[in-house]
Amino acid sequence: MENPADQQNETDVLADMDVSGKGGQIDPEVLQNIPVTISIEVGRASLKLRDLLRLAQGSVVELDRLAGEPLDLLVNQTVVAQGEIVLVNDRYGIRLTRVVPAAERLKQV
Repeated sequence: MENPADQQNETDVLADMDVSGKGGQIDPEVLQNIPVTISIEVGRASLKLRDLLRLAQGSVVELDRLAGEPLDLLVNQTVVAQGEIVLVNDRYGIRLTRVVPAAERLKQV
């Protein structure tokens, strides 16, 4: 069990951390250095374990999306936009076709 004095010390340390520099406002410089994970989801599939164990090189797993449907752009596992695959200098990229409104994103959290 955690000591109440330790809890108070953690609170004091957090209160002393000045991420604002402006009396309560968050400094954008601090936010810009927070790492996030970005991923693109092409589709999903559900398989029974026996079907998963039967997969081999050359097997095809059918996904739940139709060809041409937009892909999801996820930031820390939350969908923030949708788009389509593009090639940029021999590398894959995504052209955003829809940005998910903030209110809709908060419902997913």
